[in-house]
Amino acid sequence: MNAYAIGILISILVYLVVGSYAGRKVKHLDDYFVAGRSAPTLLIVGTLVASFLSTNAFLAETGFSYEGHGPLLLILMPVNGMGYVFGALFFGRFLRRSEALTVAEYFGRRFESQGDRIQVAAGLTIVIGLSAYLLAVTQGASLIISEVMDIPYGAALFVVWAGYTSFTLYSGSRGVIITDTIMFLLFTIVGFVALYFIIDQVGGWFPAIESLATFEAKPDLIAWHGYLGPESPWRTPIDGLSWAVTLGLSWGLVVAVSPWQSSRYLMAKDEHTVIRSACIAIAAILVLYIALVFGATAINLINTEIEPTERVMIWAALNLMPTLPGVLLMTGIMAAALSSASTFLSLVSFSACHDIFPHHTKDDRRHLRVTRYTTLLVGLVILALAFFQPPAILWITYFAGTLFASSWGPLAFFSVWSDRITAAGAFWGIVVGFLGNIVAKLLSVFEIVAFPAYLDPFLVGLSLSIGTILIVSKLGSATDAERAYRAMIHQTPNAEIDEHKLNKTLRLSRWLIATGALTIVVMIVFYARPYAAGRASLASKAAATSEIGGDEHER
Repeated sequence: MNAYAIGILISILVYLVVGSYAGRKVKHLDDYFVAGRSAPTLLIVGTLVASFLSTNAFLAETGFSYEGHGPLLLILMPVNGMGYVFGALFFGRFLRRSEALTVAEYFGRRFESQGDRIQVAAGLTIVIGLSAYLLAVTQGASLIISEVMDIPYGAALFVVWAGYTSFTLYSGSRGVIITDTIMFLLFTIVGFVALYFIIDQVGGWFPAIESLATFEAKPDLIAWHGYLGPESPWRTPIDGLSWAVTLGLSWGLVVAVSPWQSSRYLMAKDEHTVIRSACIAIAAILVLYIALVFGATAINLINTEIEPTERVMIWAALNLMPTLPGVLLMTGIMAAALSSASTFLSLVSFSACHDIFPHHTKDDRRHLRVTRYTTLLVGLVILALAFFQPPAILWITYFAGTLFASSWGPLAFFSVWSDRITAAGAFWGIVVGFLGNIVAKLLSVFEIVAFPAYLDPFLVGLSLSIGTILIVSKLGSATDAERAYRAMIHQTPNAEIDEHKLNKTLRLSRWLIATGALTIVVMIVFYARPYAAGRASLASKAAATSEIGGDEHER
């Protein structure tokens, strides 16, 4: 067994120990579902970022960058990241006031005249959407184990599944957010460690950027629109830009309202924690993506033949880095996978037993036992699917994530900011938005309908959801109880009115603005200027060659 395998197994053992410790403190449903509603800012940031940055970021999107599309990710991510701030301010803090155990339960309470069927509908979208997401993450982690340990995919799959299922099953959300935070700190550090060693191998930062700007094997690797060619999904820069902005908007809605992101706010100890966590999360994700995109792209200067491209960071860990940093990178990638897997598994099982098949009992211990059995059953189903379904990490993740943007996005904000939305409108908005996205995606996949880049299936589902909510709501009227519930969540609790907390939150928001401004300056100095210098050098060489050719022709 090599050092990389030992490092990964030790890290899994650490998560099991931490999960076991956290599980001992689980006594009630609140502990298992929402970590006792007492999590501080660091833990909420950790679980927000860790559940977002799964194998999709460290395998699929680094492979996407290696192929030459990294600049589009750098356009997508700021658009996407703003969803954290808007989600926390205009949905998350009101969701926390509901004191629901799940986001689906919140929708059921908000529209109580038909609350049961709305909760079931929302719960079904969680089970379907997040099961697909969990499948992709499980497969990604298994590919890592299989590669590093040189064992069959099936054996690696069982190791991964057993690892995240064990600590999730016992400790629930309390263990998940602690292990998420450990993993978040680990993979953030190793992301920059990897960038350092990769750039060092290619001669330093500025030479690397100039070389990428003039790289003939894959032209336009770091142009703002990325690589355009016969193997690219896009034919023109506008197509690529449309894709980046559209997907950025859809994922902005995802991080604002999706269950694996907004449910984290149910665990926060107060509303200031909700807002602060969102501010820190967007900054952390933006900075880390810059490191991942440039690091993966720069590997082209060393090797342009890595296949499949999803293993580019694994290749870097095994071939470009000293043993210890390489081990840390592999454990960091595995941490990103396990953190998301544990989050998705817990949410799917919570919704299955609490939202779709509610267990009506006042005995917390019995309810906890049923939830744990459900978690095990869900895990076994995912294990079987992951074994027989070929891996497709990037596109499964993008597809599953946007389901929530189109089905939940409009309703989440309408539920807080409008008292005219009826229960029927809410129910059919979820159903139509969800199915509209799926049908449009299937039509696109089977090439029945060719949707332009600016009309992503997410936008089809989103438009249908908004239209359905508004039209159906006009045919009826909200009940007095539903209006009263909305008025209740708009009442700021006395505990939140604290000048010291408010000043601290405002100070952090100013730091977020400053971080954004600094990032712009850094990108100009370390990306735009050396890229322009490289392109200018290429143009001057081309002009000189042209002049020499002209002189020879005259002779």
